[in-house]
Amino acid sequence: MKRFLPLIVAGLLVTGPAALADDQPPVPVGTRIAAQTHPAVLLTMLDYTAKVTIPSAQIKQNALSSLAEQASAEAIAGKIATDERTILKWMFERMAADPETYLEAVLPYRSVDGEAGGACTGWWVTPDGYMVTGAHCVQMSDQDLAAAFSTQALRKFNEEDAKEVIGALGKSGDAETLALAQQLFATFNSNHLEITGLQQSLNVVQTLPGGGVDKSAKLVPAELVSVGENYPGKDFALLKVNGLQNLPTVPLGEDADVRTGDTLYISGFPGLVTNLDFLSLESRLEPALTEGPYNALRSTKSGVPYIQTQAPSYHGNSGGPVFSASGKVIGMLIAGTVDATGAASESESFVLPVSVIKEKLNEKNVSPSASITTTKYGEALNDFFNRHYQAALPKFREVQALHPAHPYVGKYVQEAQMAISSGKDETPWPMWVWAAMGGGALLVVGLTVLLVVLLKRRRKPQVVVHQGWQQGPWDNTQYVRPLPYAPQHPQPQPPSHPHHHPQQLPYNPHQNSGR
Repeated sequence: MKRFLPLIVAGLLVTGPAALADDQPPVPVGTRIAAQTHPAVLLTMLDYTAKVTIPSAQIKQNALSSLAEQASAEAIAGKIATDERTILKWMFERMAADPETYLEAVLPYRSVDGEAGGACTGWWVTPDGYMVTGAHCVQMSDQDLAAAFSTQALRKFNEEDAKEVIGALGKSGDAETLALAQQLFATFNSNHLEITGLQQSLNVVQTLPGGGVDKSAKLVPAELVSVGENYPGKDFALLKVNGLQNLPTVPLGEDADVRTGDTLYISGFPGLVTNLDFLSLESRLEPALTEGPYNALRSTKSGVPYIQTQAPSYHGNSGGPVFSASGKVIGMLIAGTVDATGAASESESFVLPVSVIKEKLNEKNVSPSASITTTKYGEALNDFFNRHYQAALPKFREVQALHPAHPYVGKYVQEAQMAISSGKDETPWPMWVWAAMGGGALLVVGLTVLLVVLLKRRRKPQVVVHQGWQQGPWDNTQYVRPLPYAPQHPQPQPPSHPHHHPQQLPYNPHQNSGR
């Protein structure tokens, strides 16, 4: 064992503080991607205000009488039931399908202050405030704007008009009939909608100093630098928020980083969750991460490439970054499929490839770059997930100093402090400690070797000098001198030196490594 001691110590000096075993479960890819990239993913808000004006609606009596006659004929022929409820429902179904045949615009005009807009997702690509999102997240077509104002501003008028016309017919419609009547007036009022005094605002939900995404969050105006064509075009927009520095950013990858079968990760703010009032504001303003396979690369009729994926997405995810397993952006979520009712379906999502994003950034001479905040935060997260809390803590604090409004670093500072207090820290000793231990071990080896040499010298056989045999008084016989190499009795051996066992390293598991 002694002869191997120098090799053991040399091995310790070469390997340093490596772990002897690792029973820590691996951190999931999605967990790391979310932790690293969520600080750079924010909610964007597009808002419109305007005065919405519509005329009053009046039923065309001749058309209504003709429709009533048709309903009676259908009932007599046995094609529909003869009860009043069924006949009324049949009539409103026909009227809702063709409002202009049965309604006409008359005075007086009615006005209301309207609001329209929606929420999307954006992400920082430079430390000084350039943000990428979707084109349809920063602008609405006239048709979409009219539909939005109709839905959000005219609901009250639609309900009042529906009740009035049913009453004028001397009927008492049920909920289904009332819904059909409201659909009739919603379509008619939208067709005759006038919008004046339109004002648009585009904002990013940004945190205040101290971090967090709760009531401290505020709306920060964003400048529209560049905008492409809405889907199915190159649905890209570039925003700029002035007066910012050291922002968290996300890295851009390449189209070739992913292919069919790879897992994609979508980050953003699904409206289904963001708009739930019973959830706390803090939890609603944290991005959600979903994952799913890369299904295929598609192309629109105009030649714009889009990646098809089954990673779930919803309204509000639009403009959000889509990551590969390495944590780099490979595209931006733009669109998804809808069911027969127009509701979002999570089965298919469409992603604008990162090559198109880079093309649009180059047009404005914007070069994506990692901030020092992002670099330090990544180093701290690596230590944190490896349970090296002592090493992670000062790096997290450095991130706080670089970007006081960082929304999540404060949470990691608290968790690291709690882990250290609970004795869960597994930070390896610094290299100088291992060097000192190695020097001490070499000294022990040297002393051991010296001791072994000395012990060998003590056990070296002594030369025996024979002086002949003396004649005893009881015997006058002369004995023959022994042979020069007569066997000698074995010398007693000194106790062997105990084996020196090198002190074992402290256990230190390492971990292998975010519409």
